[in-house]
Amino acid sequence: MKFIPITIFPEIFDGFCKYGVSGKAINSKIVEVLCQNLRDFSDDEQKTVDSRPYGGGPGMVLQAKPLKKAVETVAKKNVNKKINVIYFAPHGKQIDQQMIEAIVRDRTNVDTHCLICGRYEGVDERFIETYVDDVLSVGDLVLSGGELAAMVFMDSIIRRLPGVLGNEDSALNDSFMKGMLQYPQYGRPEVVESLRVPEVLLNGDHGAISKWRRKKAIERTAKYRPDLLERCLRLGEVSLEEVRVVVEQNKK
Repeated sequence: MKFIPITIFPEIFDGFCKYGVSGKAINSKIVEVLCQNLRDFSDDEQKTVDSRPYGGGPGMVLQAKPLKKAVETVAKKNVNKKINVIYFAPHGKQIDQQMIEAIVRDRTNVDTHCLICGRYEGVDERFIETYVDDVLSVGDLVLSGGELAAMVFMDSIIRRLPGVLGNEDSALNDSFMKGMLQYPQYGRPEVVESLRVPEVLLNGDHGAISKWRRKKAIERTAKYRPDLLERCLRLGEVSLEEVRVVVEQNKK
């Protein structure tokens, strides 16, 4: 799979490409990350890529012309590839695990993603209307630029690609993979500041451990993301009786 961020700050991606899961995937040639500096597609000597917005107001807007040129150049270099052009902005569709899983499943059809990293007040709307396939957001908040959102997007996909994680089963237990948040985790030592690891995790009874983890996942989801629990109930991924039992036990 190939990711092509278009940004005025390509250096931001240096650490992402060197370290952790993403660095491993790049070194193993499972993915490619090819950053493009938007200023390289400017037509003037000053490498201008922004201008003041029509209608007045503060800030600057990234111009349509260099963005168009960048996307067209990417298309020419990937002539036999179907490219998905994504722009990251607060008004976009929020990225979630279901979306990521769909992208991973569809990678044989679309395996090249051109990521438009906006800055300042945003991007000329005419470029979005003409060249962008999807507008995505990482949440109801405003970032200084699309680079962080692009890295979140890439990382969430990369870790789901075959051969990236040391133990691929670990991703299957992540939050959102089964509709709910993940159960609590405990590491060594057995006692930390008088707090002990739950006894059920020490007895080797995998059936009991599995039941405990599901109960805790329901409990955590009910506490932090009740909206997810309502969705799981609607889809039949968790039963009303399971939720009732957890609620009653927590009252004691």
